[in-house]
Amino acid sequence: MNIFCVGRNYVDHAKELGNAVPESPVIFMKPSSALLPENTPLPYPAFSNDVHYEAELVLKICKSGKNINIQNANEYFNEITVGIDFTARDIQSNLKSKGLPWEKAKAWDGSAVVGNWKPLTKEMLTNTIDFSMTKNNAVLQKGNNTEMLFSFDAIIADISTYFSIEEGDLIFTGTPAGVGACAIGDILEGFLGNEKIFTVTIQ
Repeated sequence: MNIFCVGRNYVDHAKELGNAVPESPVIFMKPSSALLPENTPLPYPAFSNDVHYEAELVLKICKSGKNINIQNANEYFNEITVGIDFTARDIQSNLKSKGLPWEKAKAWDGSAVVGNWKPLTKEMLTNTIDFSMTKNNAVLQKGNNTEMLFSFDAIIADISTYFSIEEGDLIFTGTPAGVGACAIGDILEGFLGNEKIFTVTIQ
């Protein structure tokens, strides 16, 4: 299973981190070991003092493909959830300052959370798909698919230009503004619309 992630896919998030707004999708990957097992607390990593949450809509790939045309891209995913791309921000900042890859900051064990999967119908795709995340019951992030710089279809087409996608692969589609630090004891909850989709405790 591949875990593809899209960076800087919301204008306000790019600005809050002082990053340029990209002209094409910024893609990075996490290994399958990054996926936090269901109903498992996240151990705060010993190598970081500044772990941030980044709530995102996550797609599940339903069939394999390569060089997918954007007009046909919606045939390749059929489930959606909300997840968290955890980031060791102090590690990332250090790596970025040296022009180095981000994997140590983004791809560590347990750094990818996904909630319960929901069927993604054509009707849903014609409407706004809202999501949000709370920390200790306070809403800190809210967003929807219409705010993304690059749509689901554009993301699929771009990724498949460089990588084969396979059934069961996951795509984290980017985070809206509002990312921030989490600490031991925090409880993070994700919502798809008004439905709670995951709960993660930091320990």
